[in-house]
Amino acid sequence: MTAYASAADDPFLRPIAHFDGVWSHASPMDRLEAGKRASLALREEMLAGAPVPFFQSLSLAAAPYPTRYAFLDACSSPVPFIHIENRLFVVQVTNGAERKTLLLSPTDIERAKETPYFARLRGLFGPFSSIGEKIVARRLGTVEEHLRRLGIAPGEVDYISYDHLHTQDVRTWLGTTLRPGLFPNAKLLVMRTEWQSARGLLPTQADWYCPNGTDDVDPSRVILLDGDTMVGDGLALVHTPGHTAGNHSFVTRVPEGLYVTSENGVCADAYAPRASRIPGLARHAKHTGQEVILNGNTLEGSVDQYVSMVIEKTIAGPSPRNGDFPNMVVSSELAPFWGAPGIKPTLRFGEIDAGRYTPRSG
Repeated sequence: MTAYASAADDPFLRPIAHFDGVWSHASPMDRLEAGKRASLALREEMLAGAPVPFFQSLSLAAAPYPTRYAFLDACSSPVPFIHIENRLFVVQVTNGAERKTLLLSPTDIERAKETPYFARLRGLFGPFSSIGEKIVARRLGTVEEHLRRLGIAPGEVDYISYDHLHTQDVRTWLGTTLRPGLFPNAKLLVMRTEWQSARGLLPTQADWYCPNGTDDVDPSRVILLDGDTMVGDGLALVHTPGHTAGNHSFVTRVPEGLYVTSENGVCADAYAPRASRIPGLARHAKHTGQEVILNGNTLEGSVDQYVSMVIEKTIAGPSPRNGDFPNMVVSSELAPFWGAPGIKPTLRFGEIDAGRYTPRSG
């Protein structure tokens, strides 16, 4: 049987030890305080380095999402659905003179529709499902279209990674043992716990995973990570469990400081609810003492997710766009939607373009 690829054999990957021991504390408050200290140390170290040469976020699709999940019952609006925009992040990192290209959260939108939750939502429209889909969901671009526009050939993609594997079919990009994928040289960077979980789901989890999305992938195309990992210079994958057991966050050094990307929260407001103008969030945070509002569709580990979100916003630090909010550039961001009047992010990052892409031949 083919073995999984090893992170130890890849010179672009190196373990980082800032969070060693954080998750072993029995007390949640001890985990929180240890996580904050580790986050500040990582933040200081990464800010001392140079920005990555290229970072771009590109919108893929806007989709309805239950308000009660997005803000875990903190939002006081009666509107049942908000809209979130799912994004692709293209990043180049360096290691000395060498460059590598990563795609973070490259979602196959057509396959993502087969995720049981979204398939069931489409079914509510019955014979008018195609019309309903156009009303409540919008395709904004595909991974392939965005890469063509950027001039990035499929063979130039070195790694793909996801903060977690909800809705994903990695076979599109990596292929299987029987058919090739779009990216012939790419390897998947994934936490071992996330990969193992996705291949043995309980019903409460399966509603959010694309059916068969990891089946028959060649193990040599998958690098299982057992902890926090630096990818070249300027990009860290930090294990932030809770939303899923193997959730990790992308920490990218950019000219704006540090961007932190995950789906533990659905917008910057979720990380600074007391400053939010979204109905109910500030009041909920004041009454409960919560400093973050969880994205709660699965609640695999809500206590750790809370700690993870505090870790994320501590690493990110205040945004230069609005210092009341952290530099949280989430992977599926709350977007204004006509069907959700009054619910829009106080700070929205949208699409971001930083740096210049250098082709492999260049």
